[in-house]
Amino acid sequence: MNAAADQIAELIGRKKACTAVGLARATWYRNQKKASAEPTPEPKRPRRRGHQPRELSPAEKDRLNEVMHSDEFVDKAPAEIYATLLDEGIYLASIPTMYRELHRRHGGVPERRRQATHPARSKPELHATGPNQVWSWDVSKLRGPGKGDWFFLYWILDIFSRYAVGWCISEHETAKIGERLITDSILSQDVDPTGLTVHADRGAQQTAKSVAQLYADLGITRSHSRPRVSNDNPYSEAGFKTFKYRPDFPARFDSLQAAVAHGDQFFDWYNFEHHHWGLSLLTPAQVHHGHVDTVIEHRQQVLDQAHAANPERFVRRPPAAARPPAEAWINRPQQEDSTQ
Repeated sequence: MNAAADQIAELIGRKKACTAVGLARATWYRNQKKASAEPTPEPKRPRRRGHQPRELSPAEKDRLNEVMHSDEFVDKAPAEIYATLLDEGIYLASIPTMYRELHRRHGGVPERRRQATHPARSKPELHATGPNQVWSWDVSKLRGPGKGDWFFLYWILDIFSRYAVGWCISEHETAKIGERLITDSILSQDVDPTGLTVHADRGAQQTAKSVAQLYADLGITRSHSRPRVSNDNPYSEAGFKTFKYRPDFPARFDSLQAAVAHGDQFFDWYNFEHHHWGLSLLTPAQVHHGHVDTVIEHRQQVLDQAHAANPERFVRRPPAAARPPAEAWINRPQQEDSTQ
């Protein structure tokens, strides 16, 4: 059909010629391309298993290994062996072949330098059954008035009550500020430091020698997150998210004073007004200062009244005021999880 279309194409054009013989133009072009294509080359002969033409013969490999392990070359690198043999007018194999043969027969060329080894970091497993047993602290950056301007929010949080036991905002990020904040928080909470565990990540401020010395002097048990493990400090990370996701959180703070004023408002709300979902909608202050029973009793009275007025609205059971968890964990052990 291509030939018929070609015969009349000179008179009426290719489009009409293809239509006349009932041939699509795309088919005509495809057939033309096939006719003009070069013949397909014969497939290469498949490689045979075993010895390849370029490969050293077994006898040559034995000779090469014998030379490389001789008294003259046993302590020399393949490049040295290769160059020495060439100077003597001998060629046995290339340098890569020498390395490949050493690896094949003798387990490779091992690293001779001492390699640094890092012991596995133990996973922190911290347990609190009441306030002022385990504190978590961290530092987060806040945008300042201009590009590259930052303020630093230091926050110490009680993991059982979620109460902010201490915080400050500074223009600098130093270990001294962390030391002073920890000391002030212990005094304000009237805590026996020997029964306190303070957890933090592995930032420069948290792992500074001066901070470690403060822990030792006060008898505080210190705990740190594992390197490159982001979920070992979940309470502080969740607190910073609450701080930065509030509707009134600005894109930038115009000054340090503005940042501190915002912190005053936030932490007053967070401790005393924020009904924390992780605390069964109690505020951190209610849990931290031991008001749980009073609040739960009042809520239960309200729910009992609601049930008495409209019992049909509570299908399964009478409503009960939820209590906050009796314990808090950082990395609860697996065996503890299986018993819940």
